[in-house]
Amino acid sequence: MPNKIIQIAIDSPAASGAGTQAKLISKFFNLYYLDTGKLYRILGKIYLNNKKKINYKIFENKIKNTKPFELGSKKLLSNDIGMAAAYLAKDKKIRKFVTNYQIKISEKPPKKFLGVCLDGRDITYNIMPNADVKFFMTANLKERAERRYKELRKLNHKITKKEVYKSIKERDKSDFTRKISPLRKTKDSILIDTSYISINECFTKLKKIIKKKLNK
Repeated sequence: MPNKIIQIAIDSPAASGAGTQAKLISKFFNLYYLDTGKLYRILGKIYLNNKKKINYKIFENKIKNTKPFELGSKKLLSNDIGMAAAYLAKDKKIRKFVTNYQIKISEKPPKKFLGVCLDGRDITYNIMPNADVKFFMTANLKERAERRYKELRKLNHKITKKEVYKSIKERDKSDFTRKISPLRKTKDSILIDTSYISINECFTKLKKIIKKKLNK
């Protein structure tokens, strides 16, 4: 598809493996990867550092000047920042300028890439409604909590499995029930349950689907 920008959209609840798979997909198909959730986490960190005060001007300027390498920061993975990000994502004004940033990237990725791969909560119906391929990735709550716990422990976060489980459960409730751009599966999204398959098995499955869709 040399004359068309490829768009791969992935929505998922927290710790479903979407970020890992999006990176693998992007590398294999030479797509620009954007972790949209990290945009809200960047703002969440500022929000917490600012004594939980919202400053729209600072937030908007930060998003406009965000560099790709900042989205890979492991310092943004704490539960506190995650919950702050979920809270800020409910704000209509914040949602608007973050959404505009995402749409801009999805329509015009850096020239060296053949397209984009975005993962988040409202990518399939709000950011890239006409994406070439749409996935809704999920896994059972226990498995997702276990994954996030191991991830946080590797980063030396002092936290219990019970705390992580509770945090993921609360994040799910926030993501699925918020009034603005809630997490939901669209009819044209392919459901992928990652509960009991390995990273490589999942990637092989996604790669096969994408190749089939792009070659139609």
